[in-house]
Amino acid sequence: MDEVAWIDLAYPYTAFVLAYLLGSLSFAVIVSKAMRLPDPREYGSGNPGATNVLRSGHKLAAVATLLLDAAKGYVAVSLAQHYSLRFDFDDTTIAFCGVAAFIGHLFPVFFRFQGGKGVATAAGVLLAYEPMLGVATLLIWALVALITRYSSLAAILASMFAPVFMIAYYDRPTGTLAVAVMSLLLVWRHWRNILRLTRGSEPRIGEKEQPKKRRRHRKLRSAPIGEFRPSMLDASMSTQTGEPPELPVVGSPSVPEYRGSKESH
Repeated sequence: MDEVAWIDLAYPYTAFVLAYLLGSLSFAVIVSKAMRLPDPREYGSGNPGATNVLRSGHKLAAVATLLLDAAKGYVAVSLAQHYSLRFDFDDTTIAFCGVAAFIGHLFPVFFRFQGGKGVATAAGVLLAYEPMLGVATLLIWALVALITRYSSLAAILASMFAPVFMIAYYDRPTGTLAVAVMSLLLVWRHWRNILRLTRGSEPRIGEKEQPKKRRRHRKLRSAPIGEFRPSMLDASMSTQTGEPPELPVVGSPSVPEYRGSKESH
């Protein structure tokens, strides 16, 4: 392979790496730290995204997270489009720069690969790649979220709508493939939400997740000498012999008789 061919391959793959690094900026964590809020990975659903940041009660932080997560997907695609003539980027390179930014959000290298679900980032990618597709997908999300108040359900249905819209209205196979890859990854990242939706335990937009109930263990108080309680029986004896064990008798060698203290006259 000659030098020109190597350069032609180097430019697109460099663009993919840069888009991935841009997507790896987890703004839910960055914004929360800047505003001195709890780490979104440690409360609620544990997802570093705008919806979970909203559960902290800080709406400004949630809006900032939403806009910045969408912006990184938008910027990744827009830069690829801007430099497409200079570096000879085709439609495949531009589309998969968006996929790279989306994957960076899911598995951010700067945050131990613990990322979000990519809803806002995917929206930014679609708006930059094909504005009409992005607007139509956002309308589906908003409609479902308004009716059901389930952010996860809105994201799942909108992500399933996007590739269908691409097939119906655009003749761009590689673009359709890129959108389908993001849709499948987004639905996969919502598998826990899907389980909670089927069980009816999924929190709605603005609601805080119910904390897990801890089982309380009853503490047994020691009984005074001579007093018998059923909880003091050895269960293993009764299960082995089938007969209740002999109860200790006050005054026997095993249980000495309690006489109490005598006052001196």
